[in-house]
Amino acid sequence: MKSSLDHLPEKKQRELARVVEIIHEEFENALKGGEAEFKKKGRILKIILFGSYARGTWVDEPHTMKGYRSDYDILIIVNTKKLTDAEYWYAAKDRLMRDRGIKTLVNPIIHSRREVGDALHQGRYFFSDIRREGIALFEADDKELPAAKVLSRELVYEAAKLYYEHRLCDARVFLKTSKFCLAEGNFRQAAFLLHQALEQAYSGLLLVFSNYSPSSHSLALLRNLAEERRQDLAEVWPRDRHRFVAWFNTLNEAYVKARYSPHYTISEEALSWLVGRSEELIDAVDAACADHITQLSGAN
Repeated sequence: MKSSLDHLPEKKQRELARVVEIIHEEFENALKGGEAEFKKKGRILKIILFGSYARGTWVDEPHTMKGYRSDYDILIIVNTKKLTDAEYWYAAKDRLMRDRGIKTLVNPIIHSRREVGDALHQGRYFFSDIRREGIALFEADDKELPAAKVLSRELVYEAAKLYYEHRLCDARVFLKTSKFCLAEGNFRQAAFLLHQALEQAYSGLLLVFSNYSPSSHSLALLRNLAEERRQDLAEVWPRDRHRFVAWFNTLNEAYVKARYSPHYTISEEALSWLVGRSEELIDAVDAACADHITQLSGAN
């Protein structure tokens, strides 16, 4: 585990210091007054920067036609799995989005020490990469993450092939059903199913490439992690038109709101555009995964 941020501009270093400060403040607030023993003993053990900003390969081009900007990928390790529940992190995530001192989007994932240790023992190379490339922004102690098991090439290939066949098939079924609902005028159902299509596609790519996908229904998070693996996927979603960004955000809300909120609305125009983009995205993910599996097969 590394600890230096010297490869980053001072502005980025200040932003990350603010990120750590907010995470600690909101975590403390979330546990304040709790009577349960796990809350009283709740601790953040590590805050780790991973991904492009840790590797030094980030992109920050907001004023270009593509408008692509890398996000901060953050792994927060807590001392018990109970504290990974979303209710303890709503406020922190919201504040990280709104804080004026942070201009770069922050994508935190939260796991317990046992979960991370088990993943490393199982050879999940997403966590192996974090252990090797990640930068510790905070550590409660100097206890290192356990050594990562190295999987055989055969096991990596078989797992990737299974994920590809399962997730991409589901993505296309959800997409097809979404298009049917759109044609029938059932826009809320179409939006929910389209959300599921993209969730399966992005999760499938992450599983194929890294043997890990977070247990999250946030398309924004899954999309960011997937684009970290394959930046060409970012070209599917234009960033230079406000309404296109707004339409994607509306779809991102569909997992909950399209099912449970009578106030959720999405236009036929937006859905038609989103379906077209989603078809392109799923094709791009399919091609990327197939190519990766071919490479794995050749390595065996």
